[in-house]
Amino acid sequence: MTKTVLITGTSSGIGRTTAERLVRRKDLTVYATARSTASLSALADAGAHTLALDVTDEASMQAAVKEVEDAHGAVDVLVNNAGYGEYGTIEETGLDGVRRQFETNVFGLSRMTQLVLPGMRAAGRGRIVNVGSMGGRLVFPVGGYYHASKYAVEAITDALRFEAAPFGVKVSLIEPGLIRTAFGATAAETMAASATPSGPYAALRTANEKQMETSYSSNLFSATPETVARTIEHAATARRPRTRYVVTPAAKLLVHTRRLLGAGVFDAYLRMQFRTGT
Repeated sequence: MTKTVLITGTSSGIGRTTAERLVRRKDLTVYATARSTASLSALADAGAHTLALDVTDEASMQAAVKEVEDAHGAVDVLVNNAGYGEYGTIEETGLDGVRRQFETNVFGLSRMTQLVLPGMRAAGRGRIVNVGSMGGRLVFPVGGYYHASKYAVEAITDALRFEAAPFGVKVSLIEPGLIRTAFGATAAETMAASATPSGPYAALRTANEKQMETSYSSNLFSATPETVARTIEHAATARRPRTRYVVTPAAKLLVHTRRLLGAGVFDAYLRMQFRTGT
């Protein structure tokens, strides 16, 4: 018996790689989604069903879930992957951009979950895999609003896991570290647009850009999307999935360091990493 998997945000990066990996399994029917299906032609050729899905649009979300449920009765596995980073300092970042980010990273994830749960409850089974971030467990400067969205995903996932368990629905959270996708470039673009070059945080932004460039280009600190895709596959198909998966050794080290050593020591570490020359 094959299971249906609905994945959001598969036009590139982690979502695309996950769809490519899962579509090779004979026990899964994969629905790959993005705002435009034009970006999904290669996935369609590989055997995935493709759907237009914008997680900031109610009608689009309802239509996508209905199509899967009409064909299969219920969504067996939902992978809430769609998300991006709106970077900039707390003072300078425009709140319209912050709201758009929360619409995708938090409210889109929440609404997709609401839409699939009735079918999962009726079936007495289901799996929801939320793609969060190590950024939901610790915070770097110039990314506060992005981190806030991922902290929200942590809270939602923890509550959902308890609430959905009596109905046979298992919930897991994926917490990747730095992954070599277009995420870093998008974050850099939003950060550059958030303030004037000569503003009060110019030195901090410059230090952050250098740190991001160094970290994302390092095999020691970052990993490929395939690393996350393997983890999502385990969360989606294992008989007893874990509640949390921290992905990459560097992410595990940072998360545990922040938890064990506290805010003061972690702030000292950040001052070393983000030197501004002041």
